[in-house]
Amino acid sequence: MGSLEGRSVLELEDESLSSPRMISIKTSSLDAAPRRYFCDVEEISCRCILRRASNSIRIVLLSDKLNILVLCGPLAILVDKLTSHHGWVFLLSLLGIIPLAERLGWATEQLAFFTGPTVGGLLNATFGNATELIISMYALRSGMIRVVQQSLLGSILSNMLLVLGCAFFGGGIVHSNKEQVFDKANAVMNSGLLLMAVMGLLFPAVLHFTRTELHFGKSELALSRFSSCVMLAAYGAYLFFQLTSQKNMYSPINEGESQDDSNSDDEEAPQILKWESISWLSILTIWISVLSEYLVNAIEGASVAMNIPVAFISVILLPIVGNAAEHAGAVMFAVKDKLDISLGVAIGSSTQISMFGIPFCVVVGWIMGRPMDLNFQLFETATLFMTVLVEGTSNYFKGLMLLLCYLIVAASFFVHIDPKSIQDKPKKT
Repeated sequence: MGSLEGRSVLELEDESLSSPRMISIKTSSLDAAPRRYFCDVEEISCRCILRRASNSIRIVLLSDKLNILVLCGPLAILVDKLTSHHGWVFLLSLLGIIPLAERLGWATEQLAFFTGPTVGGLLNATFGNATELIISMYALRSGMIRVVQQSLLGSILSNMLLVLGCAFFGGGIVHSNKEQVFDKANAVMNSGLLLMAVMGLLFPAVLHFTRTELHFGKSELALSRFSSCVMLAAYGAYLFFQLTSQKNMYSPINEGESQDDSNSDDEEAPQILKWESISWLSILTIWISVLSEYLVNAIEGASVAMNIPVAFISVILLPIVGNAAEHAGAVMFAVKDKLDISLGVAIGSSTQISMFGIPFCVVVGWIMGRPMDLNFQLFETATLFMTVLVEGTSNYFKGLMLLLCYLIVAASFFVHIDPKSIQDKPKKT
């Protein structure tokens, strides 16, 4: 079996279930009673599986006080079945998704231990945005195109202003005696992708408001679908570059200075096994999908009941819930003076939403027969320009400025009434 040093407890437990040495020991000790051997092996195996399952449930669901909000999910379903209070259904569904989104990110991190840093980073970016994409699919199926557009736009704003602002502010407060730095080259590459996304959103809006369409009502949608295919191809090339590049994207630029100090403190081991990570990813994704359906169906009723514009719910409230995992992770890494990882979490998530999430919804809407386009209207498109410029240094004041900018954006959407959001619902025949 080799040395036990460096072997995790999970590996040893997993090996004990099927190790040839363990089986041979049991066989030699039970030669006189072969029938009892098979019974004992079954009992031991079942006992080990049950112990592993109960331990996994305890780690995933009972290790964090935030997970008590999971109970809000069944309550939302119960309230929806027994009453017609859409405000409570929306609020309970929103609260129920928060811990599920956080646990989804955590389960992805556990799986990343077994896949390596590059594939692990891709998994983190993908499942980190799974909540927003699931909500968008249900909204798109219901014909709520403006909710889809505004929630994806809000996810970009939330990552680039709220999440990154909290990371800069938290890291700057803890490390106030120095100016935190990160690799600007990597940030500029992601900012270039964000600029391409802004361009893709800007041209359909300009085409619409200048009334210069070749075929009125059709050219805008055709341009959006063509641009979406180009953006998906560009994102695919970006992923290929990341997976084949020799350089580790967003590795801390001062890693060499603190490597010896951090090796003893930052070495982590997976808390659950590989198959458990995959199982929990499936369970959490299904449960988020169920709650997302109740959440989307209650948006308009909640808007009326709570007297809050649909635009504010879509741009501010929904993305904050979906970005819960990124928010906590980015702040944690910034406090540990790993600002490059925080930047990778925030900007990487925004890049995936803008270059994959939005065009993917356009293509899916095309397949569904929904006229989902890239015309996000001038008010929404104008807010994106402030999110694509990132400098190479950070301090708490820059973080505070990003947070204040996000407050202004939130206030703007609180007083903004979108006339198109009511018209998106398909007419019932």
